[in-house]
Amino acid sequence: MRGPHNIIRLIRTGATLERTGAMVVVLDAFAAPPLLRAVIRGIVWPFQWLGFRGDPAMPPATRALTALGPAYIKFGQILSTRPDVVGDVLAVQLRVLQDRLPPFPVAQAKAEVSRDLGFPVDTLFSAFSEPVAAASIAQVHRARVAETGEDVAVKVLRPGIERAFRKDIDAFYFAARAIELLSPAARRLRPMDVIAHFDGVVTGELDLRLEASAAAEFAANTAGDAGFAVPPVKWALSGRRVMTLAWVEGLGAADVAQIDAAGHDRPALATRVLQLFLSHALRDGFFHGDMHQGNLKIGADGQIIAYDFGIMGRIDAYTRRVYAEILIGFIRKDYRRVAEVHFEAGYVPPDRDVDEFARALRAVGEPIFGMDASRISMARLLAYLFEVTERFGMETRTELILLQRTMVVVEGVARTLDPHINIWKVARPVVEDYIKDQIGPKALLRDLVQTARVLGRFGPRLPALAEAALVRLSIPPVPPVRRKRWPPVVIALLGAAAGAAAVWLLQ
Repeated sequence: MRGPHNIIRLIRTGATLERTGAMVVVLDAFAAPPLLRAVIRGIVWPFQWLGFRGDPAMPPATRALTALGPAYIKFGQILSTRPDVVGDVLAVQLRVLQDRLPPFPVAQAKAEVSRDLGFPVDTLFSAFSEPVAAASIAQVHRARVAETGEDVAVKVLRPGIERAFRKDIDAFYFAARAIELLSPAARRLRPMDVIAHFDGVVTGELDLRLEASAAAEFAANTAGDAGFAVPPVKWALSGRRVMTLAWVEGLGAADVAQIDAAGHDRPALATRVLQLFLSHALRDGFFHGDMHQGNLKIGADGQIIAYDFGIMGRIDAYTRRVYAEILIGFIRKDYRRVAEVHFEAGYVPPDRDVDEFARALRAVGEPIFGMDASRISMARLLAYLFEVTERFGMETRTELILLQRTMVVVEGVARTLDPHINIWKVARPVVEDYIKDQIGPKALLRDLVQTARVLGRFGPRLPALAEAALVRLSIPPVPPVRRKRWPPVVIALLGAAAGAAAVWLLQ
């Protein structure tokens, strides 16, 4: 039975939150009712001595989660992407959470590498350094491949991290069930869904083959992006608990003085990092979900180099089109069109008034566009937009929340490099190019061709599928007759013609 263990873990968690001053912040974030606040604090207060003190220099929530260990640090990082769940105050505190823990010994790292890859470390690498970075789940070593002499970065999971995470996640599920039972008002935040999302993210990060796959996909998508690089994966030296990438030298994106000393054009770098992020989100629908300064370097040739692919965002093609139309509508101050897009996409219930919604959107856009260029923020616009759409009954869309959170981080990187950057001026050409490519006659023709291909593949099976459906409905099938089989290309052309006719009639 894990019940008693979970209760003990939660008491220690509560004691740490109380001792560090984070309990009030958490209860405020989840809008806990007075009775629940009194019960929780009454239970926890006598056990404060069990809680960890943490670093007093940190904000309360950051201090508590850092003291509680790896699972809590990672949970805080993921919750920082969900201000819709934890509120803006707590999200800001969690956003600065430092994923820094003491490294584990290099001998243990070598043992993990040997166990996972099946060969002694000395036969794989001619050099293997002390840790160069240590995080909640893994740490990184610089090494040299014995066979080729190439320098690489070797990421190794912490020993026993899977078991430690499993225990804490069990306690998180226990707490979520208790919250849903004791606080009906908190059910709207779907605590069980939040923990399930966290469970899924962590499960993926605990299998470094999945992160390696994400890195490889991201590298393939961005291969043609000038001034951007993703270190290639060394698949022969990677496994479930070990991931090896090429080692790439570079300056930290936050090291402004060194970037200047190296002669790099910081405004150009700021423009490029923002436009690249928008291109990845709109063009590819697959973007780096943790694109802060610590995960970016500036190469000697001025390339922006990305690292750490544990958190990646994915947006489907339809959502990308909607998102682009919303952005371009705001850029052009066409608030009526922005409102219509929300209704067409089904984001806002059809019984709401489109003109009233457009008026609310104008109240969001005009103050932002009236600001000085250095203060204009796309991230702020999206945050205000979510507030308005929530009032009009729009359901939370997790992928857009991650996009908005990452936009905040990327804007921060861009403003560090160029404090006077005009976000909208930089973003406009990327969004307009996407609109031209994805929304218009060319896009319609491309969609019709894709539809025709699908019909061409399934056309020969349609008679059998129709007959099977009739049988399921208990309708006597039509007596078989000799039918002329149409070639797939004819079926495809007929499908395209039918699609074009339907579009024409709907215009």
